[in-house]
Amino acid sequence: VGLVSEHFSQAPQRLSFYSWYGSARLFRFRVPPDAVLLRWLLQVSRESGAACTDAEITVHFRSGAPPVINPLGTSFPDDTAVQPSFQVGVPLSAAPRSNASVNVSHPAPGDWFVAAHLPPSSQKIELKGLAPTCAYVFQPELLVTRVVEISIMEPDVPLPQTLLSHPSYLKVFVPDYTRELLLELRDCVSNGSLGCPVRLTVGPVTLPSNFQKVLTCTGAPWPCRLLLPSPPWDRWLQVTAESLVGPLGTVAFSAVAALTACRPRSVTVQPLLQSSQNQSFNASSGLLSPSPDHQDLGRSGRVDRSPFCLTNYPVMREDTDVVSVHFQPLDRVSVRVCSDTPSVMRLRLNTGMDSGGSLTISLRANKTEMRNETVVVACVNAASPFLGFNTSLNCTTAFFQGYPLSLSAWSRRANLIIPYPETDNWYLSLQLMCPENAEDCEQAVVHVETTLYLVPCLNDCGPYGQCLLLRRHSYLYASCSCKAGWRGWSCTDNSTAQTVAQQRAATLLLTLSNLMFLAPIAVSVRRFFLVEASVYTYTMFFSTFYHACDQPGEAVLCILSYDTLQYCDFLGSGAAIWVTILCMARLKTVLKYVLFLLGTLVIAMSLQLDRRGMWNMLGPCLFAFVIMASMWAYRCGHRRQCYPTSWQRWAFYLLPGVSMASVGIAIYTSMMTSDNYYYTHSIWHILLAGSAALLLPPPDQPAEPWACSQKFPCHYQICKNDREELYAVT
Repeated sequence: VGLVSEHFSQAPQRLSFYSWYGSARLFRFRVPPDAVLLRWLLQVSRESGAACTDAEITVHFRSGAPPVINPLGTSFPDDTAVQPSFQVGVPLSAAPRSNASVNVSHPAPGDWFVAAHLPPSSQKIELKGLAPTCAYVFQPELLVTRVVEISIMEPDVPLPQTLLSHPSYLKVFVPDYTRELLLELRDCVSNGSLGCPVRLTVGPVTLPSNFQKVLTCTGAPWPCRLLLPSPPWDRWLQVTAESLVGPLGTVAFSAVAALTACRPRSVTVQPLLQSSQNQSFNASSGLLSPSPDHQDLGRSGRVDRSPFCLTNYPVMREDTDVVSVHFQPLDRVSVRVCSDTPSVMRLRLNTGMDSGGSLTISLRANKTEMRNETVVVACVNAASPFLGFNTSLNCTTAFFQGYPLSLSAWSRRANLIIPYPETDNWYLSLQLMCPENAEDCEQAVVHVETTLYLVPCLNDCGPYGQCLLLRRHSYLYASCSCKAGWRGWSCTDNSTAQTVAQQRAATLLLTLSNLMFLAPIAVSVRRFFLVEASVYTYTMFFSTFYHACDQPGEAVLCILSYDTLQYCDFLGSGAAIWVTILCMARLKTVLKYVLFLLGTLVIAMSLQLDRRGMWNMLGPCLFAFVIMASMWAYRCGHRRQCYPTSWQRWAFYLLPGVSMASVGIAIYTSMMTSDNYYYTHSIWHILLAGSAALLLPPPDQPAEPWACSQKFPCHYQICKNDREELYAVT
């Protein structure tokens, strides 16, 4: 058997603690056709340092679309179909590196996605650059083994095979409108055991669900058969035959594949095409019949009793935006549903860029046509439609478990949401059923209105979320970022949500706490520090309206763009600290104002470089503190006494002001979390403004510029400049 190996790898990414889907790092791999084995090598490493702790990295796998994960255990919206993700844990303890591997036999070809993340975050607000951090790095590698010598099975043509120690790889093409696929082993001969010691593995492995079929023919009735209803359309189906007699035995048999064709009946769309020659649509004529069997199934039409297996409704695909598609029947709003054959619509989601949104399906039955004894049953399946409504209602095809829906006289609406649908053709099948008496449905017809959309986020994440478009190389996918305590896939989980009263209280706390800046403004004006008063006024204004705009939920007011208000708030806070410390240094007037301007420009530049960087704003403030300490030390040495000289100044102003500033900095740097942000940040506003009011120095003592201490007979005077002593405290 000819096997070749191919190796794929992607650049490593730094992992984050999980708080929403954007925290997970997504990797996309392309698995070639005829692959028989995937071997994932998961490499995790971390830095060495005291900040690095033991952690377990969770890795999720899925075929066809990004994995739907829920590490926080939140609830999904109503009518959402979610399958648990396939995941593995990679622990990191003492060693700085850890490896793990995952093997997948007979994988499905196409896109495979890997998502990795750290455990849920602690919700503590960390200041960038203040405390040491630990980098956890994840890199997946993929080793693909695929077969190059594969036998092709033609329908109804026996294919002789001889099994030795290696398996035999076969494949059969399943065209559109295949109702059933029958695989059969004939003329089986073995020299090592009785019966037919052969194991057939049919179909691919898809994670998280796996519907691969395995048939063991050792004790099975002869001939050995496997019947697959509704196999995947328009693709190759892989079949693997393995011998069960050991390495020395041989098994000979003939494999036969029999396809049962489905005769479709298609709705005529010629009137629509003739009336819309001057219009341009992105349309897919899904499920158009290759045969000339077309009938107009309008409201006045009769149900055709010829042996059709389904009724095709062509669907128009309209791309409206990124990961946004609208599907609708090509010539009508509603779909005609009867009892003899299923009505089928094909939704083409096979472009490779449609799996990053949510497929929403809404059905509504006509009220006047629904009777008490009638029920409209619907199934949503990928790869092939469900056609066996007369025998079962489980919506299961050969390799896919579909999603059931039903409409009745008591419930005329049905909804279904599929987050991150697999890249494939999806099918909506509908049929009219009469559970009590089948004869009641012979002449009954129900028209069902369909609303079919692919949207980035369901309901645009609602009022308490923001729909964000994420990117991994050229692949785009969307996710919701929730606020105001709301959680969940679409921000619909209100288990930890804030009430409207709590939101308003938080907004009032964060905005009205800035009124504390009126105290340093009044002190500055009274002591003729007009520039400082202007800076405090600027800080109070923009901090108030930034926090009014930064709030989640309903209590929001934005007078400018959010980014502008945030930048002005950060600039005002840094400038307020800068001018307060320089004012305490009691520099000469010209030098003080020059430093005011230069420092503000440096702070503005650093905020533009990295707005969240702690040291970009703390650096200039520490420089101002060095200037103040140098001036105070100089005056202490020059005067031969402590500076300032008044103990009242130390007891009632400096020490309380420094204490308030220290407590505020401690709260700002180490105590803020997402839950207590409204209270701790409001306290930070109050302490910052209060410390500025206490630390501002007293005004200069009024004095003549030159005071003459002594007069001489020759009309000369000995004078000194009293303004050199700039910090005269009474």
